[in-house]
Amino acid sequence: MQLSGAVVMITGGGSGIGAAMARRFHAEGARHVVVVDQAAAAARTVATEIGGSVEVVDVTDAAAVADLVARTEAAHGGIDVFCANAGITTGVGLDDPEDRWHRAIEVNLMAHVYAARAVLPGMLARGGGHLVMTASAAGLLTSPGDAPYAVSKHGAVAFAEWLAVTYGGQGIGVSVVCPLGVATPLLMDPLAAGEPGAQAVAASGPIIAADDVAGAVVAGLEAGRFLILPHPQVGTFWAQKASDPDRWLAGVRRLTASEHRKQS
Repeated sequence: MQLSGAVVMITGGGSGIGAAMARRFHAEGARHVVVVDQAAAAARTVATEIGGSVEVVDVTDAAAVADLVARTEAAHGGIDVFCANAGITTGVGLDDPEDRWHRAIEVNLMAHVYAARAVLPGMLARGGGHLVMTASAAGLLTSPGDAPYAVSKHGAVAFAEWLAVTYGGQGIGVSVVCPLGVATPLLMDPLAAGEPGAQAVAASGPIIAADDVAGAVVAGLEAGRFLILPHPQVGTFWAQKASDPDRWLAGVRRLTASEHRKQS
């Protein structure tokens, strides 16, 4: 996938990885970047900087996403790359008085389904397109301290795999992005609060900048890569998990317990 001349849509584009991708795609020569976010001011700042457009849409509203895609296709002749990037953390396990489980599933998984459902018909009709889904290393490994995040991100990876199998022979590229620690509020806020799960992520590898993730995405798109790992060690951890799940689980338990002891 070449970004030069492409029309790109990015959800969660007002900050973090989404904003970094918007800027990088623009620098790579994208013809137009649509910055989608519920935070209108943040999205407008990014869009103004790169000469893109702003859309304030709830990505968990399937009808609103379908309308957004239709309007963008009418205005720009199609969407070449759709980045389903919006995501949330919850910090909960079994106890969930605010029902964050359902919210995580809606934002981290179902929003990807709604996006694909809306954008794929146009891509198929034009004979090509690329879906980029921001998941997480948690989608391949786990997320100590945040069960809904781990489960929903596993679902996002599984859905991306299904899309690649089902549509990969019809000109549709699919990539799933699985970073470990990235210096965005999604990690840095719970890390500052001393949450053991965030501490475990920080102990597992370097915390990289969102710009580094955007660079890895561009390289992955140019290579036609399905699995994009901004932290290469995630591939090693994933292989260790697959080869000996019991040993891997024991290691994660030790790491998590160590971070709990540091906080006590």
